[in-house]
Amino acid sequence: MNSRTLEQLMPDIKESLQAKNSTDFQHIIHEFLPYDLARVHSHLSSTEQAQLLKFLNEDQIADMIQEMEHPNQIEVLTRLGKEKTAIILDLMDNDDLAILLDELSPEQKDELIRGMRDEESQFVRNIMKYPPETAGRIMTNRYVWIPQHYTVSEVVQKLKTYVSISETINYLYVIDHDKKLMGVVSYRGLILAEPDEYIVDIMHSRVLSVPVDADQEEVALLIQKYDLVAIPVVEQDNRLVGIITVDDILDVVISEADEDIRKMNATGGKSIDFNTKATVAAYRRLPWLILLLFIGLISGTIISRFEETLAQVVALAFFMPMIAGMTGNTGTQSLAVIVRGLTTKEMSKSLVYRLLARELKVGLMIGVTCGFLISLIAYFWQGNLYLGFVVGSSLVATLIVGTMAGTIIPLILFKFKIDPAVASGPLITTINDILSLVIYFGIATLFLSYI
Repeated sequence: MNSRTLEQLMPDIKESLQAKNSTDFQHIIHEFLPYDLARVHSHLSSTEQAQLLKFLNEDQIADMIQEMEHPNQIEVLTRLGKEKTAIILDLMDNDDLAILLDELSPEQKDELIRGMRDEESQFVRNIMKYPPETAGRIMTNRYVWIPQHYTVSEVVQKLKTYVSISETINYLYVIDHDKKLMGVVSYRGLILAEPDEYIVDIMHSRVLSVPVDADQEEVALLIQKYDLVAIPVVEQDNRLVGIITVDDILDVVISEADEDIRKMNATGGKSIDFNTKATVAAYRRLPWLILLLFIGLISGTIISRFEETLAQVVALAFFMPMIAGMTGNTGTQSLAVIVRGLTTKEMSKSLVYRLLARELKVGLMIGVTCGFLISLIAYFWQGNLYLGFVVGSSLVATLIVGTMAGTIIPLILFKFKIDPAVASGPLITTINDILSLVIYFGIATLFLSYI
């Protein structure tokens, strides 16, 4: 795109569409990326969108659709008609197409797939047989494979033929006559080799690959660890069936992080964004909040049990919100650290023990520091040394307990194969509120005769 922003170019784009001037339109958008075209489409009226689709060629439309939200994708395909839709689907990346089709009814899905070329439709059908969020579901067949008996010059000739349809040529995968993965050659290694050298002599035989049923988070972890831009996907007999590129893994990482954030904020893992209707957003939030409401009633029961303690020392009530709030905050902080760590680390007993010891030390240091400060504040505010001791020691204990709760609960869930993100921030906060009140009033009751 030139130095002018999309917003500055939109009047010219609309003018060319309304005048049906294809030449001016193509001149304006000739350097646009697919994401830019998708943004242009979203800024146009229905009539202008129809004209836009007439001006764009099949490759441009296919690339643009892959950058759109699902409802807009379906809207565009509906406008194109069956024949053009089939061409567009053939041009789309298989993994993106599988995601698009996943949202449709079986009848709509079959109708769209039937119009595609046999090779492409068969691959998409195969992809959709694999469970969601697995390597097989996000792989593509747009890669370059080469027989091990090829020479470098033969590979270069093949590259010239297939480079336009391949998602990446950073890695070229070497296979035998049964299509089993034998090795990999980097593009850099290829251009540095002599033309008459055989691929089998320059390839790396140790190839990192993932099985088709591998979890997509495991794939992301491998790509992160080894700084790969693509990774091959194999079946049980080590037969190469596809590759996963780093751009698709970025989508996975963002999607997983978004899902975890939604769970940690007690929205049930369902998407709520700027465009979500108020009724839908409320419906998705209410189940968790109603559950937490009833759990929170326990706090009221605890306070009622210590009514005599409160009646004798009213000043204890001044520090209740602070004790509960601080405990909830430290628990949520620990929860965030653990949930993030569980997505990037392989857990072992030794790691868990080190983690628990580390968080215990953290809770102790935070507790002592904050407890000492609040003891001084309580003493100078209320003029009661024992009250300062009760509030300070309570805060030390509750911060240690809160930190450990935020650590242990997600680890237990992880042990039982439950997504640790369901130990959401509001849930940890509510549990820690209850624990902090029990500790606070328990210590206060023990020292009631002094305060």
